[in-house]
Amino acid sequence: MKTPALSFPPPAAVNPNLVAFASDALGEAVSGVVGDVAAAGGRALLVGGCVRDALLGARPKDVDIEVYGLEPGALKNVLRRRFEVISVGLSYGVFKLRGCEVDVSLPRRESKNGTGHRGFDVWGDPFMPLAEAASRRDFTVNAIYWDPRTGELLDPWNGRADLAAGVLRHTSAAFADDPLRVLRAMQFAARFLLVPAAETVELCRRIEPEGLPAERIFEEWSKLIVKGRKPSLGLAFLRDCGWVKYYPELDALTGVPQDPEWHPEGDVWNHTAHCLDAYAAARVGDVWEDTVVGFAVLCHDFGKAVTTRREESDGRIHAYGHEAAGVPLARSFLERMTRHRDLIESVLPLVEFHMRPHELWRTNASDAAIRRLARKVGRIDRLVRVDAADRGGRPPLVSDSPTHGPWLLERAAALALKDAAPRPILKGRHLIALGLAPGRGFSAILKAGFEAQLDGAFADAAGAVAWARERLGEQG
Repeated sequence: MKTPALSFPPPAAVNPNLVAFASDALGEAVSGVVGDVAAAGGRALLVGGCVRDALLGARPKDVDIEVYGLEPGALKNVLRRRFEVISVGLSYGVFKLRGCEVDVSLPRRESKNGTGHRGFDVWGDPFMPLAEAASRRDFTVNAIYWDPRTGELLDPWNGRADLAAGVLRHTSAAFADDPLRVLRAMQFAARFLLVPAAETVELCRRIEPEGLPAERIFEEWSKLIVKGRKPSLGLAFLRDCGWVKYYPELDALTGVPQDPEWHPEGDVWNHTAHCLDAYAAARVGDVWEDTVVGFAVLCHDFGKAVTTRREESDGRIHAYGHEAAGVPLARSFLERMTRHRDLIESVLPLVEFHMRPHELWRTNASDAAIRRLARKVGRIDRLVRVDAADRGGRPPLVSDSPTHGPWLLERAAALALKDAAPRPILKGRHLIALGLAPGRGFSAILKAGFEAQLDGAFADAAGAVAWARERLGEQG
């Protein structure tokens, strides 16, 4: 059987960032794949995020390679000469190379056979025209190819022009086959400061979630939170395309008024968007910590939607009790997209007590009050970060008390509670050593001991034992 001829668009100018990329940490593996594929009669092209990031001047951390001209079995054999290969799907030609961040695949044809993100029949087609293969990618900025052997940039959907113009545009009508791409647009806009094209917004408005799996939804939201340079752009897109309606706790913030003296930025939706941008500008680089704090910032004012009213006593807008009222709303929002209990239970107390740092500073609170707050929120440093984002989300207003966050951190550090909740010092073994037999009375004494510890009655094991001895003597 005669092998179909491969045809590619004319070469574009070589970008120096791509040339530099060929010699970085991934260069050896990439060169091996590209050379071996060429020797076998195929052509290997880098595509997607690695090309996009290189064009933006960033060093890609992983690489996607699309191979033309080799059937799946032949491609696997080629790769196995140099690498340990993990077959994600031999029939449609997707392979991971163990030990390096390189994925190799064939162009894929897809046929919609059901709903949602996974409702497709997929098979590899190594002889698919490149422009058609590119049309099945999500955005034009992700449909730029680079041939390391020739230096050619292959750009059938003008992704370079969109990238230079800061535009996020879908490649073709095939975009609508996968509803998860709407949420990808959300986080892409925030990460790369791209403005979604009007036609892309309109197309997304006609797409429905179709039962997307919660874990994939959470993955896109997490990228918005952890990687978004301006998360507000992602939220704006979500509202513009109408998908915010699928997140009613967030949608309810639109139009909720705030006192203009304290919130000149406008309604609670605007405030939340500004808060997320303030948080993003001060991320610490720890994925877990940034995830917890970021979701807390996103959810911190959900309660204002149900508590905001204009009080007759002073004629001003108030949202008394919105902190506690926001907890069940935040729980509902998070539980629909993740079963990660540690995350949810870490976020909720930050929502409930997000105004407490200023209150403690204003009253010059006692050590006992700070210990009790640390017990409730787990980590004072997280709470201070949420508070800082909250106060940074009111432009052009500058924080009315910029010192209260550092003040609370200093006080918490002195109590060894900056990044950890207090733990009970008095243990059951101490009570046994004092001659008390295990029983129902244990829990009551241990609970009372922890309360006494929080009040400052003792700070070490010796003090705890002395306290327990005195209490048992009083009971005797």
